[in-house]
Amino acid sequence: MYHRTPARIGRPISVVGLGTWQLGADWGQVSEDGARNVLETALESGVTFFDTADVYGDGRSEQLVGQFLAAHDDAELTVATKMGRRVAQVPENYVAENFRTWADRSRKNLRVDRLDLIQLHCPPGEVISADATYDALDALVEDGVVARYGVSVETCAQALTAIARPHVASVQIILNAFRLKPLDEVVPAAARAGVAIIARVPLASGLLSGNYDENTTFTSDDHRSYNRDGSAFDVGETFSGVDYVTGVRAARDFADLVESVAHGITPAQAAIAWVWQQPGVSTVIPGARNEAQARGNAVAGRSAELGEDFNAGVRNIYDRYFRATVHQHW
Repeated sequence: MYHRTPARIGRPISVVGLGTWQLGADWGQVSEDGARNVLETALESGVTFFDTADVYGDGRSEQLVGQFLAAHDDAELTVATKMGRRVAQVPENYVAENFRTWADRSRKNLRVDRLDLIQLHCPPGEVISADATYDALDALVEDGVVARYGVSVETCAQALTAIARPHVASVQIILNAFRLKPLDEVVPAAARAGVAIIARVPLASGLLSGNYDENTTFTSDDHRSYNRDGSAFDVGETFSGVDYVTGVRAARDFADLVESVAHGITPAQAAIAWVWQQPGVSTVIPGARNEAQARGNAVAGRSAELGEDFNAGVRNIYDRYFRATVHQHW
């Protein structure tokens, strides 16, 4: 597994991490034994960066990761969590007192005295712009509650605002073959500032795996069923905000590109490898619901460079299917 050391993180992290939304909720049920097996398989496969959030299963994901950490206290792992989505999404809730309460709850769930990295979880734009936000986060660092902090964002404008702050260590943003806008300004700006880019939703909620067709269905507790219209949270989090049928068609073209240019890996592995191979990306955090997915994702962290022909093919697919409808958003 390749590693990178973003300046403001200050420690090496695997270029392919593990997102643990699936281990909490919103993707169908994963048993505790199943979740532990996913975490163990990821570690065995070279993953050293794990991303969770206090809202995933209302703490279930953090607790499972905490059990895993306790069993591997000698491993050099980095765990990032997120806070702020368990309350109404209004700026008034993003205050120092709540930050401390949320961080303390995550420390308890994760069984640690100090959090490696805490991220505001896609807060309102006013929160990302406010001086008071960073004063409160700086206080958590000064008090030893967290080692460093970052922001998970929905839009490129929010990312650029966060990157301009001197103590922001990371920005987490959706980046995949169906969401290219962060490559225009956000990723270069982060690289200049030494801010880590944590790329999420690398498979566009599974579209880029090539396993879905127009007739695929998802369970009622899966966000790919209930959030296609954005009624539960930002629609960009589900299939990267692209129309599902259009996404399936584009995914077929992506699979053809992989077969013709990137020999020996699956479409999912190619999609993940393509993300971390973009200059300025620190790590990409695909999720996994079982051991096979965790192991397959990690293979992408050892993949050879996909090359310019593959990059050109990705941009061609994006231009044909998505640029006109997606690029102006987020």
